[in-house]
Amino acid sequence: MFNLSTRLKSLAPYLFVEIDKAKRKAKAEGRDIIDLGVGDPDQPTPQHIIEKLYQASCDPANHRYALDQGMPALRQAIANWYKNRFNVELNPNTEILPLIGSKEGIAHFPLAFLNSGDYTLVPDPGYPPYKAGTILASGKPYLMPLCQTNAFLPEIKKVPINIRKKAKLMYINYPNNPTSATAEKDFYEQVADFSQKNKIIVVSDLAYSELAYDGYQPASFLEIEGARDMGIEFHSLSKTYNMTGWRIGWACGNADLIAALAKVKSNIDSGIFSAIQLAGIAALEGPQEHINNMRKLYQERRDILVNGLNSLGFNVRTPKATFYVWFKVPKNTDSLEFAGVLLERANIVATPGIGFGKYGRDYIRMALTVPKERIQEAIGRLRKIF
Repeated sequence: MFNLSTRLKSLAPYLFVEIDKAKRKAKAEGRDIIDLGVGDPDQPTPQHIIEKLYQASCDPANHRYALDQGMPALRQAIANWYKNRFNVELNPNTEILPLIGSKEGIAHFPLAFLNSGDYTLVPDPGYPPYKAGTILASGKPYLMPLCQTNAFLPEIKKVPINIRKKAKLMYINYPNNPTSATAEKDFYEQVADFSQKNKIIVVSDLAYSELAYDGYQPASFLEIEGARDMGIEFHSLSKTYNMTGWRIGWACGNADLIAALAKVKSNIDSGIFSAIQLAGIAALEGPQEHINNMRKLYQERRDILVNGLNSLGFNVRTPKATFYVWFKVPKNTDSLEFAGVLLERANIVATPGIGFGKYGRDYIRMALTVPKERIQEAIGRLRKIF
């Protein structure tokens, strides 16, 4: 009846919406589903953050439109957190922009810089909004394969010269979703050098920086000398503080890039609910003990899942970060078919790698966001069919 735009027609159905449909259907049939699909923390938001939200929600002063650029106190709290965590100095007035979750900022950012036909360099497999945001801004994604042979890092030197000339943005994401790969500072130094030589903006997605194990500490792209000349970094309270539903994150980095994103957002939204901003300050400035507790919890689950899968003959590496396990599906099948087998024969929801891009075709992603007893149950179910 209605003619959709070419941009919208070119978008694939959002992966997690389709997974949710299949999950709901299976549950409606009365099946006991173990959901290792969407990466949504199963632990509650820390109580002191909830209490701050309640108190702030009761104050009528917080019932009005929020400032588009976020409360000064929140921007200062973010600046302090970055300084303490990464030893990166940020100007809270010009180099930080709070977001309604980092996802919306990542998706809106291309609108600030892409003209029709401009390219972005997009990791494949990768978080879907990198590609979708490009397409919605009338740009063209150029896929950078993330292959196991290169530790799931893009080989940026292989990007053709003619593409480099047309590219405006390059997305990087470490610790990585979906592969759980990590990147060290030497990689970031290569990225910074590449971006400066080719005048390509680096968009770093650092949402999983605090989900790391065995003493590993992920770095920030902004720690690298010269990174801020061409870089913007996105972060979120979602995974660190179990606040996925609260929708609060931020962008930080180059002041001109921040200002451009702020201009886009001022024409689209009216800021984050003030009470949630105050709760965000409580998260960043309050007790941090739960982060180590969370790491221990996920690490225990990780070890149960990885050891269980390896005992069944899968060749699974142990991730140093994120709450995902990424592994190859059996030969003579692909990720969609394998995910279907898991759901139909074992009542397990897992995410097919093809949903993150064509180079994820032979992989499956499982999330560590269910209790260890359910992970053990999942391994028991798999043992019956493999």
